[in-house]
Amino acid sequence: MKFFIDTANLSQIKEANELGILDGVTTNPSLMAKEGIKGNDAVLNHYRAICEIVEGDISAEVIATDYEGILAEGKVLAALHHNIVVKVPMIKDGIKAIKWFTDNGIKTNCTLVFSAGQAILAAKAGATYLSPFIGRVDDSGWDGMLLIRQIANIFAVQGYKTQILAASIRNANHIIQCAEAGAQVITSPLEPILGLLKHPLTDIGLAKFLEDAKKM
Repeated sequence: MKFFIDTANLSQIKEANELGILDGVTTNPSLMAKEGIKGNDAVLNHYRAICEIVEGDISAEVIATDYEGILAEGKVLAALHHNIVVKVPMIKDGIKAIKWFTDNGIKTNCTLVFSAGQAILAAKAGATYLSPFIGRVDDSGWDGMLLIRQIANIFAVQGYKTQILAASIRNANHIIQCAEAGAQVITSPLEPILGLLKHPLTDIGLAKFLEDAKKM
């Protein structure tokens, strides 16, 4: 399973990359705004900076919601760097745009996926990735992990090549459950990724080793 970090914070991206396990980055307008990145030129330059840090797929999200606008923005984003993946919303014009991007060799990430039906449409259009938002599904009273398993089963039966990129990760256990459920990729803030390192018995064992080492 690939690990992406979901942030626009360059320091956190560098920290995750230095672990040696980072495969890519996802961003969105909200994450850009959180870092104070404003204006089209600043956003494009920030994507370039991310691409210089990480050798892997970098999802860059379009703002437009109409077909022509999505195509125009996507072409600009894709031209920034060969690792850019155009992030497109799960809407009618988004599916049409994903099909065009696929036919023209541009990688895509279909975002804001909340159902298996939406996932099927994204896969049929040829999306490279699709992003089910499991945390938000849980918040709505449904089971986000059940959705991942359902999509994974459908894709296995039908032979779809689109990769399931589980998003809206809230904790380290979400990451483990996604691996069990068949997601090929997770995208997470830094904290849940670092949370995988932690276990109280590891801390206790290390403290004992260090104590014994002092006696040698």
